[in-house]
Amino acid sequence: MYLDIHKQTEEKMKKTIKAYKEELNSIRAGRANPTLLDRITIDYYGTQTPLNQISNISAPEPRLLVIQPWDVSVISQIEKSILKSDLGLNPSVDGKVIRLVIPQLTEERRKELIKVVKKVAETAKIAIRNGRRDANDQIKKLQKASEITEDEQKQAEEQMQKITDKYIEEIDNLLVQKEKELMEV
Repeated sequence: MYLDIHKQTEEKMKKTIKAYKEELNSIRAGRANPTLLDRITIDYYGTQTPLNQISNISAPEPRLLVIQPWDVSVISQIEKSILKSDLGLNPSVDGKVIRLVIPQLTEERRKELIKVVKKVAETAKIAIRNGRRDANDQIKKLQKASEITEDEQKQAEEQMQKITDKYIEEIDNLLVQKEKELMEV
């Protein structure tokens, strides 16, 4: 019975890790990566559409992204959306393509980004811990309802702690990787 609680909680934790990885990918590290533009949407015939669904985005060089919209009429909207975003990039329209030169990060900007990455990591850890707390509450309810023994409750809580530790460690490892990536010159 409490194994179901563990499985459900672990699924939620996996989703948290996935969201955390997506968040990390959207933080620019001075290298061109098409995932930088994943959050950009364009008003395409009255519908907010992700940029990667209406164009081809490539990184032909380490510091350059090239956006080729399939419908050339949206180039100005794409340019405006990129300028409005918090990416700090200046699009250069070149006929049917948009070029985004990714500037070298300054030391100050790197430190700011590391603070952001740490904050995002802490938010992910809080979500993981909240999952553990909710699972432990469910396990305690089972024990109070005499559906499991106190020993089973202790075992279930210990197992939940091991699962939690595993995902917290994964967040820490991803954080260390991203910090290294940000500090590369």
